[in-house]
Amino acid sequence: MKYYLIVGEASGDLHASHLMSALKAEDPQADFRFFGGDLMSAVGGKMVKHYKELAYMGFIPVLLHLRTIFANMKRCKEDIVAWNPDVVILVDYPGFNLKIAKFVHEKTQIPVYYFISPKIWAWKEYRIKNIKRDVDELFSILPFEIEFFEGKHQYPIHYVGNPTMDEVTAYQEAHPANFQEFITENGLEDKPIIALLAGSRKQEIKDNLPDMLKAASAFSEYQLVLAGAPSISLEYYKQYVGQVEVRIIFGQTYRLLQNAEAALVTSGTATLETALFRIPQVVCYHTPIGKVISFLRRHILKVKFISLVNLIADREVVKELVADTMTVGNMRLELKNILEDAEYKKTMLAGYEYVAERLGSGGAPKKAAHEMLRILKK
Repeated sequence: MKYYLIVGEASGDLHASHLMSALKAEDPQADFRFFGGDLMSAVGGKMVKHYKELAYMGFIPVLLHLRTIFANMKRCKEDIVAWNPDVVILVDYPGFNLKIAKFVHEKTQIPVYYFISPKIWAWKEYRIKNIKRDVDELFSILPFEIEFFEGKHQYPIHYVGNPTMDEVTAYQEAHPANFQEFITENGLEDKPIIALLAGSRKQEIKDNLPDMLKAASAFSEYQLVLAGAPSISLEYYKQYVGQVEVRIIFGQTYRLLQNAEAALVTSGTATLETALFRIPQVVCYHTPIGKVISFLRRHILKVKFISLVNLIADREVVKELVADTMTVGNMRLELKNILEDAEYKKTMLAGYEYVAERLGSGGAPKKAAHEMLRILKK
């Protein structure tokens, strides 16, 4: 069968690559074409556009790149029609993908599957109308989405487990932790590490990294190591590092987490990855006009939390410093708690165990691929 996949960022590239591998195992004749990344290319098929050409975040960056965004969308629609796949598989990235879903539904007979659903339970819940109308099958990776989609909106979905659980478990099995080897190979000092995960988009890094560095640099007995995002250049990071002593390492985020004592993490998949590596963390997410955003968060957002860890647990496992609460002082205080208060750390780690339990057993890509093939053949 012919599969057309669309992702818009690094995490989507990772999840989609594993789904593609699982689809190939189920369907040896699988033929892939995609808007994706290097990990998907390694599995095979034809990459039409790299996600680096799609990932614009924030009102101003989107406005400045509207022509490019529209051109990419036009190219994607035309390419789908010309290739005529057996199914279009969308991976997260709702701003772009829901528009593609609408087009495919209206203009073709190609089924639309969504793997890793849009997070409409947090923001823009009205999009459920679009999903019901334009998405034939939705494959969820978060357990609380079952109640949201099926209970609240009477839209049946497939919960397949969480691929991050598979990815972290597979990494740990294949690469046992070796701190001395890690620091030697990367030219690091022989002292404990505070990991910094400042996001995968330029706007996130610009907004979050400077204050994260100020906060973490107060702990002189630790060294700071920043996980470089694959789509961001070293030169871009250097603009925001200043005189702070920090090492930037690309392509080793899991290895960094495996060898860290604590982490400052922007919201997103990285918070869940950090939890599954059992590394104490502080969730930090800066937004412009912080007090206004905090007000909107309290009165408009549909959820109590922004981090996947707390959302899955349905309680505060990790501290979330967001908008006006993300200050250097607050980050330092929370870092001090997780580094120096053994009971505080123990409670957080117990929360991580509960999160892992709620996610269930592994095998998400395999389960999703099997179910997709079953439905397509039917």
